[in-house]
Parts: sequence; structure tokens; C-alpha cells
Amino acid sequence: MNKESKIFVAGHRGLVGSAILKNLKEKGYHHFVLKTHTELDLTDQTAVNRFFAEEKPEYVFLSAAHVGGIMANNKYRGDFIYQNLMIQNNVIHASYVNNIKKLLFLGSTCIYPREAPQPMVESSLLTSPLEYTNEPYAIAKIAGIKMCESYNLQYGTNYIAVMPTNLYGPNDNFNLETSHVLPAMIRKIHLAHCLKSGNWDALRTDLSARPVESVDGKAKEKTICDLLLKYGITDQHVELWGTGKPLREFLWSEEMADACVFIMQNVNFKDLCPAEGEIRNTHINIGTGKDISIKETATLVQEIVGYNGKILFNPDKPDGTLRKLTDVTKLNRLGWHHCIDIREGIERLYNWYTHIQK
Repeated sequence: MNKESKIFVAGHRGLVGSAILKNLKEKGYHHFVLKTHTELDLTDQTAVNRFFAEEKPEYVFLSAAHVGGIMANNKYRGDFIYQNLMIQNNVIHASYVNNIKKLLFLGSTCIYPREAPQPMVESSLLTSPLEYTNEPYAIAKIAGIKMCESYNLQYGTNYIAVMPTNLYGPNDNFNLETSHVLPAMIRKIHLAHCLKSGNWDALRTDLSARPVESVDGKAKEKTICDLLLKYGITDQHVELWGTGKPLREFLWSEEMADACVFIMQNVNFKDLCPAEGEIRNTHINIGTGKDISIKETATLVQEIVGYNGKILFNPDKPDGTLRKLTDVTKLNRLGWHHCIDIREGIERLYNWYTHIQK
């Protein structure tokens, strides 16, 4: 890529895409073609084909996806497999038909088996069963990896798949029904802190910015309290799903973006292929190589928010995979390393979250 290259960032408003777009701009890239979901539905094959034929991007970051936390993944299984397969198939194939120079496909570390040895190396893919709660999403992402790999082998394309660990950062999803564990935890503890301290102005500001089940900051106090109770939030405690024992690896989204741009600039498919034998597992893990328990994470959030109520864990709710730690040896050998630790990242995200509401 050079600074004049025409770049399509699919999903540029989301957590992943917005971070990639910001990183590219900071590095001097400026020739972008960007479309919102309203402007271009990536599940619509005809619309995608027309877009590529008309715009002719040279480089594609495929960060658009239908994503969510453990509750959403388990509840909307059909949506997760269908929408992600459609997005991937349409964009990857249209990229091939229109001779784009390079594509970066973003997956997820949920592609790895539930019982994969820790830390998870790229070669663990497809070695045993997946975690049940997010199996449809994982299967879609595995299909994306194999589609990139297969097109490279058959058509000589230069498509690279990367698997980021659990991400968090600006423009994250804080919806209490569909968000991932860390933003959900931050919002729950923030709301509980507002409730316990009697700061109804801050609480109403939060709900006005992000209504929950159509309840916003204008609702009556009882309506708001009843709603928050449904999500385990009272003036005395916060209830979180599971036991708190699972270990998770968290990566600041802007660091993930830097790794993605680094790979697009410096790594090609041929660099990831063995000298001989079968070509598979050419994807690259993106992570920190460090993990922390959900309980420890909650304690960190509690300290940063300043909440002095109780945090309870509900063992009747699913934990998900007990440990998901990536082996980042391949990424480190390619020349990229992370810098931002979890405490600093949570402080940044909480500051962003509270600032954006003002």
C-alpha cells in the first residue's frame, strides 16, 4: 500500500473498523471509499458486486461483521451464521472478481476448539469441538479463513486472515443485551455506581445516550429501577454472569488496528506458507499473550469507576470457554508487539464512555 492507494474499510463505524480507519489516517493514508450499512448492505450480493465494479478499491480491510456477547451468540444463532457468511462470501468473492491487490479478513479467536491447549496456536484450528454458545459465529469465521486460503491457492490472490483476541476500545458496543463482556461490565458497574450514589443526572444521561429496551433517561425512577434490576443492577450490588473464574485476554482495539495495518503493509500470503507440505493455518493470531480472570477484571473496573457496592456472580449463567489465550509467537516474529496493559486500557475506555455521553 502507498499513501495514494484506494482503500475500502468494510465496517468503518464499528469497534474494529473505526480503529483501523483512524490508524490508517494517522499514517498518512487518505484515499478511502467508505459506506455505512444503510448505503451498502454487505449481505446483498448484487449490491456488493455493483459497489466493487464501480469503485474498484485496491485494498480491502474486511472488518464488517455481525457480532455480540455470549447471550446474543447463543440466542440469535441463525443470525450469526447467516449474516457473517453472507458478508464474507460477498466481499471476498467480489474482491477476487475485481482484482483487488490485497485483502485482510478479520476473524476471532472463538474459532479455536473449546478444549484447545493454552495458549492457542494457529495449528489448533479444527482439531476438536468448538464452544457451543458461539459455534455458529465461529463456523462462519472459520469459513472465512478457508475461503481466503483457498482463493490464494487456486487464484493466486493475496488474502490474509487475522484472528484478534477479545477487543475493547472506542466505539465499542455497550448494549446490555448484545455487548461483549468488558463493555457490558463497565456499563453495569457505572450504572450501579450512579444508582448507589444517587446520581440520577448521570444515570439519566447514560440511558438517554443508550436506551435499554426503549427505556431512556426520561422514564420514571421506578421504571428505570425495575429495568436495571432485570440486568442485575441494584443500589447495593451488580450481578454478572457465570462464576468469574474464566480467564480472558483483552486487547485495546487501537493496538489491534496497528497490528492489522502493519500486516497489510509488510506481510504477504507467501510469507505465511511452509517451504513444503500442506498449506493450512496461515492465519495470524493478534493478541497480548496475557490473560486475566473475569473476577479480577471486574475488580479492576470497580476500582476505576469508584464503585463501592458488591459484585456478585451468578453461577447458573454460562461461563463460556474457561480459558482463551492466544499464542502470539507468529505475530511477534513478524515484527509486531502490543504495549497497552489492561488497567490502562480500561481507564481509557471508561474515560471515553463517560465523555462521549456529555
